[in-house]
Amino acid sequence: MARPWIPAAAAYAALLIGILDIVKGVFPRVRESRISEIASVLPGSVTSLALSASLVVGILLIMLAHALRRRKVRAWRAVVVLLPVGTALEGLRWRHPIAASVSLLLFVVLLVNRREFYALSDPRSRWRALWNLLALGAFDVMLGWVIVDSHPRTVVGDPGFGHRMQHVLLGLVGLDGPVAYASDRVADLVSFSLAGLGVLTAVTTIYLALRPERPAAALTEHDEERLRGLLDRYGRQDSLGYFALRRDKSVIFSPSGKAAVAYRVVAGVMLASGDPIGDPEAWPGAIRRFLEEAGRHAWVPAVIGCSETGGEVWTREGDLDALEIGDEAVVEVAGFTLEGRTMRNVRQMVKRVERLGYTCQVRRAGDLSEAERERIRTAADHWRGTETERGFSMALGRFGDPADADCLVVTAHRAATPEGDDQSAGDIRAVLHFVPWGRDGISLDLMRRDREADPGLNELLIVRALQAAPDFGVTRVSLNFAMFRSALARGERLGAGPVLRAWRAVLVFLSRWFQIESLYRFNAKFRPMWEPRFLVYSNTRDLPRIGVSALQAEAFLTLPSLGWGSGLLQRWRRPQASVPRPSPGAVIGENTGSGGGPESRRTA
Repeated sequence: MARPWIPAAAAYAALLIGILDIVKGVFPRVRESRISEIASVLPGSVTSLALSASLVVGILLIMLAHALRRRKVRAWRAVVVLLPVGTALEGLRWRHPIAASVSLLLFVVLLVNRREFYALSDPRSRWRALWNLLALGAFDVMLGWVIVDSHPRTVVGDPGFGHRMQHVLLGLVGLDGPVAYASDRVADLVSFSLAGLGVLTAVTTIYLALRPERPAAALTEHDEERLRGLLDRYGRQDSLGYFALRRDKSVIFSPSGKAAVAYRVVAGVMLASGDPIGDPEAWPGAIRRFLEEAGRHAWVPAVIGCSETGGEVWTREGDLDALEIGDEAVVEVAGFTLEGRTMRNVRQMVKRVERLGYTCQVRRAGDLSEAERERIRTAADHWRGTETERGFSMALGRFGDPADADCLVVTAHRAATPEGDDQSAGDIRAVLHFVPWGRDGISLDLMRRDREADPGLNELLIVRALQAAPDFGVTRVSLNFAMFRSALARGERLGAGPVLRAWRAVLVFLSRWFQIESLYRFNAKFRPMWEPRFLVYSNTRDLPRIGVSALQAEAFLTLPSLGWGSGLLQRWRRPQASVPRPSPGAVIGENTGSGGGPESRRTA
């Protein structure tokens, strides 16, 4: 019979036992009375070993508790080994049956319910953990030797090489060695320093052994071909569908192969983007496969930027919750016009920029020459405001690939040049890049302009794209994503309540650094339809972890990671070529410039 509550209960029990072991090992008042009873019977080295080992067991149990809750099979094996060790140490140190009984009870519960712990860890981390242990162990010995030998004036006698090395090795596991010091302060300093090095090595090794599997995200040629086939038939359903073709994403298909979910695993979160691709009737099959894969590896499932329809299917099939995080601006080409009072600001900006000598060209990416593609790519890279390429859920991550010939490229130039001239991109001052949204739509991928260019250039680019859209068979255009747009809009209306007004005030305050209100205002200029986008998650307590993983996926947050073989410090590799718009998971944006709208990309 399944007992889904067992992993959480076992994790809390292991955490409690670990804390008690540490408390009893660190605070003398807790242990003095019992130690005095056995000090006359057992040698001092045995009692010291028991105290040190108990402290280490407590630290390891605390580290393993979270992995145990995640049903990690490696954590289960480690705890099953540690609990009997802790029980034996209790017998040596305390002669108290209660603590030992709790450990034995948890040991029995884990054995009986071993089938509840099935989640896999990264198989590569075994070797990384071993290399970490060997490399840091060698470093600890060398540094420990320096620590032991750095106080020659306080050393009692003249211990030889063997005694000093023995002192280092015993100190790394928390024991006293043969080297004696005249000063108690120096002896404690050396002891604590050696023990700290040993704990650091143990902690990093355990972390690498238990870390969640993070497969190398890569879209194979076969998977990309299958995805393109689904997009040809069902690509009209979601404006974010084409971004599943990022080549640093993985993909999982439904059993029938008629639907797929694109994802990446970041910091133990299996992060999907947008709606499932393919036949809506096959979406449940793809979602179940996605959740099964997350369960096998103890990943936290999450979806960022799905539509209302997609969110309903996700929440129904996966028993998940949804949170509205913003709105996507969609403009119907047939209804767009520069006439009327509401478009006065845009109309004036466009005319002003045109009077300054700017012109635009709208072309398919496949119609660009290689020289033009290279100049646009170089210019966009030069205008990037950050060192790291950003984007995940609303970004393609490349420009000018032959497979993306149907993408639409809008460029702004300072002076008019002959149509089709290869030199026409030489004076490029701004660029928009749209990916296909079915056969009759386009979705904004990249928005970039020269920061020294005149304000209003982005408005000119968007207006020219909308005006030229009918020539390319485009009837709808997806523009920027506006984070928390509904809160901003409702919070400024008459009759808004104090909570909504306070939340809007917070968003306006954050807009001084992040593109929140500015993107909403910029998008609203074009009178779009607002399509809500949602974050789908499994548990409220996972929201902070999901937020951090989304920021990492979008490259707004770059964290160092431990791992031998791939370097101690690793950063995200830069994706190909272009800088995309940040997604609904990324609240951080770039400077908006002066009156010219967002500087860089479709931003959350």
